[in-house]
Amino acid sequence: MRLIRLLKGSVKYIIQQIIWQWLSLFAQITIVWQVTQLIDKAWQKSITSSDVLTTIGIVTAGLIVRFICDRLYSRACYLASVDVKRALRVQIYRKVLWLGPSYREQIRTSEIVQMTGEGVEQLETYFGRYLSQFFYALLAPLTLFIVISRISLRTSIVLLIAVPLIPIVIMLVMFVAKKILGNYFDIYYGLGDSFLEKLQGMTTLKIYRADQRAVEQIDSESEQFRKITMKVLIVQLNSTSIMDIIAYGGSAAGIISALIEFSNRSINVSGVLMCIFLAAEFFLPMRLLGSFFHIGMNGMKASDRIFAFLDLPEQKRGEEEIAGNKIDISLDNVSFSYDESREVLHDISMNIDSGSLVSIVGVSGSGKSTIAGILLGKNHNYSGSIKVNGTEHREISSKSLMENFTMIGHNSWGFKGTVRENLLMGNPRATEAEMIEALDKVNLKSFLEAQNGLDTRVESNASNLSGGQKQRLALARALLHDTPVYIFDEATSNIDADSEEIIMATVKQISKERTVILISHRLANVIDSDAIYMLKDGEIIEKGTHKELMRLKGNYEKIFSEQSELENYSRAREEA
Repeated sequence: MRLIRLLKGSVKYIIQQIIWQWLSLFAQITIVWQVTQLIDKAWQKSITSSDVLTTIGIVTAGLIVRFICDRLYSRACYLASVDVKRALRVQIYRKVLWLGPSYREQIRTSEIVQMTGEGVEQLETYFGRYLSQFFYALLAPLTLFIVISRISLRTSIVLLIAVPLIPIVIMLVMFVAKKILGNYFDIYYGLGDSFLEKLQGMTTLKIYRADQRAVEQIDSESEQFRKITMKVLIVQLNSTSIMDIIAYGGSAAGIISALIEFSNRSINVSGVLMCIFLAAEFFLPMRLLGSFFHIGMNGMKASDRIFAFLDLPEQKRGEEEIAGNKIDISLDNVSFSYDESREVLHDISMNIDSGSLVSIVGVSGSGKSTIAGILLGKNHNYSGSIKVNGTEHREISSKSLMENFTMIGHNSWGFKGTVRENLLMGNPRATEAEMIEALDKVNLKSFLEAQNGLDTRVESNASNLSGGQKQRLALARALLHDTPVYIFDEATSNIDADSEEIIMATVKQISKERTVILISHRLANVIDSDAIYMLKDGEIIEKGTHKELMRLKGNYEKIFSEQSELENYSRAREEA
């Protein structure tokens, strides 16, 4: 019922399917009645050429009606399927948007992909075939009962009594199959997640020679999936065999009843033939429903997964919009923990003025990236107060945050396609001149001109570019996004010194016009910052400009000196 309420647009197509099937049944009854009347007249040797021509005309008309009804039924099935797929995928997409950047804390990306693919396909068939067949399977036997009861009440009762045995079998199978199908989808989604993880980590697996172990694990999980699939098929095949026995047995019982009445001269030749020809029609709709049963069960299990996702708690965000291009940010006694066992941030207070360059530094695990996650709306269960232009962060919509904040991390993804396509993700309306200007700012223009310009091919995750080139391409894309606030989270880690120098020059240029939050482990990059916040164990232990912090002779000065000595030593070794 929840599915039907959710997919109101599909209900009209389900009703249409039932109507076309029902009209097709009436056409079939008419054809059988006319043929049996002709046979009865032949039996009585009173047949005329007019009777034959009338029968041919009515049968032809009936077949045409059935053909048209079947075509319209198929079209209604198609429209219901299309409507269901569109509506469900829109619902899932909207839910991802509502969950915001933190959706991966509650569900795996691979599961969402499988849900929108296989899960929705299961419900497509459920709505396109199963539901209409369910209602028609109830309507058709009642219609045939009324027709046959006018010929032989006893035969119609015998047939009607046998029909409910099929749904009883279906209910028993449902009881057995429910748990099996639950395990089936658990293993299916688990296999998809495991496969995606190992595919993404293939390089690491190769480096540590763990690829063979990964293959064995995938083989083991695949074998487990094969076994559960075979269990599902065994249940389906067994239930189909039982339903066939009931359907054919019920038809045989009805035919025997009609023959007995014919031998007792209770009904004529036309009547007994009507009972024989329509006996199978009594069971075909319910039998077809039984064959669709596994689709219905898969659909119900798929809907359980989809509804579990749609029911995930969402960020309680407001609908406020950030106005203007000048953004001031203030954090007041902000604390955050991923779970109750450990507090990641404790009483963080800082002011980030519009058009300033503010750096957050500290050792790994001190909470730097967590602050970036909170500002972007990924980590939302914080305590304290965060205000953006005077508006509480929780009251700002996720859409507005995404439109005003841009984050560049050390692992920004490069998508398979062209440089042009990657850049247009930052700004779909960017002109060619604007894209070339952005590439020039990050010193990629000359390199790409020697290739194929904006049409230079980019492999998945920009694997055909060096680490520095990939990061500079990500920075060019971010420049085109053109937001008031930029967050650089270790954007220069794991790249060569030349690329780091280019990126830092671009960061400083951006900070002249935009608010920049720089998170860096290398303190040489933050010297020109308007304010530096030093974190340790989730707390701010020092703050000020570079000169002020150096005069303090505290943690910042100690780490900066150690890094400088190490870099000077490395440089001297290279020169030697």
